[in-house]
Amino acid sequence: MRPNTLAEAVERIRNGAPQDATLAEFLDTFDLAETSRAQYETIEDEPALTRNDRLDALVGAIAEYLAKQRRLGRVPAWVCDPARRLAEPWFTTSSPSDAMREYLTFASPAEFASRNIFTEERPLRRARGPQTVKV
Repeated sequence: MRPNTLAEAVERIRNGAPQDATLAEFLDTFDLAETSRAQYETIEDEPALTRNDRLDALVGAIAEYLAKQRRLGRVPAWVCDPARRLAEPWFTTSSPSDAMREYLTFASPAEFASRNIFTEERPLRRARGPQTVKV
């Protein structure tokens, strides 16, 4: 069963669920929400901090990115918490070359780069893609 909210996804990860699969399941929940309001409700509640700096920053980036990309009208206030930012750069590919680091620095969406997370141009891309949302 997919997590209903990003906060629930993080709680599952804290309890041992695989991070990548759990976040992908959350993205499916978000994309399948029937209205913009329902989508916002999936990111509205603040996920607990995990003491995993990368995960804490990543969920902040995810929530802000989804809110802005899907034009939900607002971004949850909790994403601005300084604990949702990394002190050191994180390049999400394993052992990136200098050229790959340069590319990721340039290509990363602002919601990720502002948290010192450097990733691909469309980091939350799923095979399903977003559904048409009723407003």
